[in-house]
Amino acid sequence: MVEAVAGDGGADMVLPGPLPWAGAVYDGASDSIRAARNLAADFMERLQRAYRIALSTRVVGAVQLVVSELVTNVCKHAPGPCALDLVLVGRSLEIRVWDSSFRVPVPDVPDPGRVGRHGLEIVTALCGEIDVRREPVGKRVRVRIALGSAPA
Repeated sequence: MVEAVAGDGGADMVLPGPLPWAGAVYDGASDSIRAARNLAADFMERLQRAYRIALSTRVVGAVQLVVSELVTNVCKHAPGPCALDLVLVGRSLEIRVWDSSFRVPVPDVPDPGRVGRHGLEIVTALCGEIDVRREPVGKRVRVRIALGSAPA
């Protein structure tokens, strides 16, 4: 994993400006999923502490779940590295995941009897919509999660 994080000399993940963000580049191995979840948890904690944004346990868990599902899809279906960006945009957290595959993810038809392959269903349920854009190399998936409270 190569991590590129905004902030004070790389030690703090939050920019002092209007758009706090955190980001990392992962190699696509299975430990990328855990590392991405940890980055999301750390970023959410810093939003609460540094920006005094009240976040429920449910919202923090939802952010970690969405990050986990998106990075899991990359690790399973796209060769090579991926990049994760978390950006505070108003009262929402924008989650962006880039990977090197041009293949656009398509959610399966909901089927409660199916084991597995529910990741995009989960992401859609938590975020409302998924924006997928092809890039010059690969694609970028972007979603937003409402955080509930504005900065204090």
